[in-house]
Formats: sequence, C-alpha cells, structure tokens
Amino acid sequence: MLPSTVDRVPRHTAEHINQRIRHKMQRDVERAVRGGPREIERRLAELDREWDIERTLEANASTVILAGLGLGISVDRRFLALPILAGGFLLMHALQGWCPPLPIFRRLGVRTASEIEEERRMLLVESRTDARERSREDSIRQSTGTTSAPDEGTIVRPLSPSMQVDTGAAAGQAG
Repeated sequence: MLPSTVDRVPRHTAEHINQRIRHKMQRDVERAVRGGPREIERRLAELDREWDIERTLEANASTVILAGLGLGISVDRRFLALPILAGGFLLMHALQGWCPPLPIFRRLGVRTASEIEEERRMLLVESRTDARERSREDSIRQSTGTTSAPDEGTIVRPLSPSMQVDTGAAAGQAG
C-alpha cells in the first residue's frame, strides 16, 4: 500500500530532523508575533515564496536530467545514466515518499507544503487574536475617553474643549 501524501515525507525523515524543523517553525512564529502585525505580514510573504520539498526535488531532478542529457549528447554517453537515475528517484519518491536526495534536503530545512501551511495557519491565528485584542483595547479607550498615540502606543487623554483649536474657524478666517 502506498503511504499518504501528507505523511510520507515526515515518516521517511529522521525524528530529530522533524523536531528541528518544528522547533524552527515555532521560533519563527514567536519572533513574528513579537514583531507585531508588520512582522507577521512579512513572514507570511516569506512563506508565499518558500519552496516546499516537492518543488525542490522536482527542480533538482529536472536539473540533473537536463544536465545529464546535455553532457551525454555532447561529452560522453555515460552521462546519460544521470537522467535515468534522476527519473528513477522521482518515481521512487512519488510511490514511496522517499528518494536519496530527500534526507539531504530535509537536513537543510526544506519543509513539506503541509508544514509551511501549518506555520501560515499559526501566524493567521495570532494575527486575528492580535486584531481582536486591539479592537477590544480601542473599545475600552473610546468608552473611557482615551486614545492611543499611533506610534508610541501610550495612552493620552484628549485635549479639553478649551484647549482645542477650531480648525474650521481658522480656515474661514484665512480664506
């Protein structure tokens, strides 16, 4: 029986490598959350550009196949063994979820699409939680008559009516 597409790569990866990948993901999420909404957005954009293990293996195999064909045609026919091996590795990966380059790429930290998506979900949950907390704080400020300074995040009392400048009257006098 063929392994599940979702589980096959982690199942064929050493457990300490899987743990290292999970710990790095957790650290990246925590760092982004500490950095606030802009850092979360930046990290989400990074995740959009991250190559998963499938794409990495496909690009690697394609490169070896094309290089092997080019070298086999122009240099020495023995290089034609490279496309055969790369094609075999791709088939092995498609059927079993493992091929010789897989452990190397996993040790380099290349993740599965589901691992990348898991980090994305964690960031989105944190981002929504942060937005709800900000909304709740804004409601409290409005009900108590306080506002938040946009850059410092400190609470400041609004100006009393006697200290406010009537910008409408000033504009009418200037015109």
